[in-house]
Amino acid sequence: MAEIKVPELAESITEGSIAQWVKKVGDRVEKGEFIVELETDKVNAEIISEEAGVLTQILAEEGDTVLVGQVIAVVEAGEGAAPAPAAPVEAAPAPAAPAAPQAAPAPVEAAPVVEETTGERVIASPAARRLAREKGIDLAAVSPVDPQGRVRVQDVAAHGTAPVAAPQAAPAAPKAVAAVDESRVTVEKMSRRRQTIAKRLLEVKQSTAMLTTFNEVDMTNVMALRSRKKDQFFESTGSKLGFMSFFTKAVVAALKKYPYVNAQISGDEIHLNNFFDIGVAVSTEEGLVVPVVRDADRKNFAEIEDSIADLAKKARDKKLGLADLQGGSFTITNGGVFGSLMSTPIMNGTQAGILGMHTIKKRPVEVNGEVEIRPMMYLALSYDHRIIDGKDSVGFLKTVKELLENPEDLLLNS
Repeated sequence: MAEIKVPELAESITEGSIAQWVKKVGDRVEKGEFIVELETDKVNAEIISEEAGVLTQILAEEGDTVLVGQVIAVVEAGEGAAPAPAAPVEAAPAPAAPAAPQAAPAPVEAAPVVEETTGERVIASPAARRLAREKGIDLAAVSPVDPQGRVRVQDVAAHGTAPVAAPQAAPAAPKAVAAVDESRVTVEKMSRRRQTIAKRLLEVKQSTAMLTTFNEVDMTNVMALRSRKKDQFFESTGSKLGFMSFFTKAVVAALKKYPYVNAQISGDEIHLNNFFDIGVAVSTEEGLVVPVVRDADRKNFAEIEDSIADLAKKARDKKLGLADLQGGSFTITNGGVFGSLMSTPIMNGTQAGILGMHTIKKRPVEVNGEVEIRPMMYLALSYDHRIIDGKDSVGFLKTVKELLENPEDLLLNS
């Protein structure tokens, strides 16, 4: 018999949520095979079986919170016929024979939870029990889909919000709140990652003196250079030439000129980073993640484009590791891909600055005393005013603007 435990993922991660069971009770499992996906506040992790056999017990349901080291499943030797799990479930309601109750307690207590409600023994998963308690539903009144009679969280959700009769006055208020009109309001539980995003953003707002300064950049020359060179660039490097490599290069050059924008506060100390690990915000179905392009100052345009493309794919495929997300010194976020004209980005973690890119819009601008229609983009720099003054923040953004409007300088210096 082999116990499947929640592995240690990183020093800062102590718990996670069961996102999805890939295998079900009775399935054959090979050694090293992926059987369950664990969602943490940073990454999704695939948990494998260290032994081959049959998955005989699942001890945590999808949505349950589990701790590092906790046993969440059991794999036993076998070929996958899987009659074993059914026996304990059927044994629970069996009439008196003394042998049956002795066989049942270990599996029944480990996986489903048996509750005494209306005199009958109700077999329910921990998640179903929790949801029923939140909604005020008597588990004995829920009709399970499972032929073995086990109540799952889906059964409780389908049962609706009918409350248990409660003569006491105290519970009335919570039940009134819980009993929402489902035809008018859809209630969703925040994912672990969304909860973490919300917590971290709030912490940044509350613990920093965040300020934002704006400028605009004429994208004419960058767009023209990219149009002229993209085919040649692809032929020589095998990489597509996008705008992010230009912005990354411009940011690195500006950070070298204004090092406090590449710093962070630790207690009463300022840590000036002598490395340039640039976080690039990527939108996924679960929320925004910020994987890091390492040593961006040492990479050429093709290497930056490849790094960003690889990290974005890993993010959307849920393949990012903790190493991909840790240690950035500055962040770039591009709301322009969604059509944002202007926004105020919030800094990432303990970093002192973040650059916000926006959509490119053709607007009339003054050029050498004449009005011309040019492709313009608003830039926003949010920064920690505790260590960055207005002079440095404005100078940083102005440097980025000037380099983007003269992109040949970036190519020559890369």
